[in-house]
Amino acid sequence: MALGKAMGVLGSVAAVTHAGPALMPLFPPLASLLGVPRTLPEAPSRPEVAITFDDGPHPEGTPAVLDILSDEGILATFFLVGERVRANPQLAQEIVEAGHKVALHCDLHRNALRLTGAQIRDDIARAQATIQDTTGVDPQLQRAPLGIYTPAFLREVKRAGLQPWIWSQWGRDWRARATPESIVKDATAKLTPGDVVLLHDGDDYSAEGSHRRTVAALPAILNAVKARSLDAVVLP
Repeated sequence: MALGKAMGVLGSVAAVTHAGPALMPLFPPLASLLGVPRTLPEAPSRPEVAITFDDGPHPEGTPAVLDILSDEGILATFFLVGERVRANPQLAQEIVEAGHKVALHCDLHRNALRLTGAQIRDDIARAQATIQDTTGVDPQLQRAPLGIYTPAFLREVKRAGLQPWIWSQWGRDWRARATPESIVKDATAKLTPGDVVLLHDGDDYSAEGSHRRTVAALPAILNAVKARSLDAVVLP
């Protein structure tokens, strides 16, 4: 009953607001009702956070991000886009070879409010096949484009055996007016144990050149994680 009611609320709000950048990250109780994690499970020992990247792989952004993560000895979770994997298969393989976790974002980066259940199902299946064929990894986690989960989207994600996962902090790095300084502030000002941080390693679906500002901000974000004595981990 609660799940059905929550899905109805989600659909109604989305229809009115066109979902904005994301719904559940702005309404944590709704994410909880729908069974979509925003944060990490409670860590058994040291406090942890997860750094995640959407929209890749990207020919410029992804290698730069991988280099910085390697230099800092930090692993991250990459939510990959099928069409970007097909365009940059070697980069997708490099993400896996570097020890990072590969997850599924979508095949084509589209607003779920404009898709039917069948379109969502086909999109997920094609992205799964692309990632598996390219990297040898069967992704277990999924994040919707723009963070928008309609009831139909959630049904198809769970039907595919995937765990949806959003975020609790974001750098808002997709915006044209974002700067490295604003990205660092947005991503870390309220950073606490258990947070999942959203960043983007590509600009194919956001402001042109935005990945460069993310790359410029990333070292300071990782420094803030270490300064708070937090361990950066991949999503479970």
